[in-house]
Amino acid sequence: MSLAPVNDSQRTAARVVGASYLLAIPPALFSGIYVASQIVTHRNAAESAQWIIAHARLFRLGIASDLIAFAIDIALITALYVVLRPVSRGLALFAALTRVIETALFFAVTLKYFDVLGLLSGADYLQGVDAGHLQALARLAISAHNSGYNVGLVLAGVGSTVFCYLWLESGYIPKWLAGFGIFASAMLALITFTYVIFPEYAKIITVGIYGAPIFLFELAMGFWLLLKPLRSPA
Repeated sequence: MSLAPVNDSQRTAARVVGASYLLAIPPALFSGIYVASQIVTHRNAAESAQWIIAHARLFRLGIASDLIAFAIDIALITALYVVLRPVSRGLALFAALTRVIETALFFAVTLKYFDVLGLLSGADYLQGVDAGHLQALARLAISAHNSGYNVGLVLAGVGSTVFCYLWLESGYIPKWLAGFGIFASAMLALITFTYVIFPEYAKIITVGIYGAPIFLFELAMGFWLLLKPLRSPA
């Protein structure tokens, strides 16, 4: 493959990619690991509802952290497209659109958490509804959020796999790093897609199995792109 020399816009976009990877990690971990783990540890709808009512501010901080991470993702996707468009405009566009749809879906399913807060708010218009019914509806909204989030992760894995393939083809970064990105991204897509058909596997194949590789890749990419210039294509 013959590519033009790396230009200034690509170099700037590469630094944006690196910064975005690193900036998105703290809010994503806070919401997706810490806050989410507090909710799923409760055995039934009543316990989950009681925890959310008692920690409503923390729950809202989790929502805010998600929104920050998703906003950073928009910058990340745009910058990835700018860097990798010269390698293959068609594939870069496909990957970018896939990840834009993923991010839009993440924003949409986050609204389910506002439904949870509304159902458990104790507002006057809810006084005539049985508390157990409200708790069950809140737990159902949480389940809908989690299912929608998993679908978003499938799209994230697909888009990231294509972007990593373009990194590999470009020669802009070491091949071992791009190859590891393909592996980590494909694992994310395949495992979360498996949850769609076999949801019971979520108890066996935990987030640590498919989440650790993609976390390490994004962490490594973040530091690499901030500290190292893009390599000139062969």
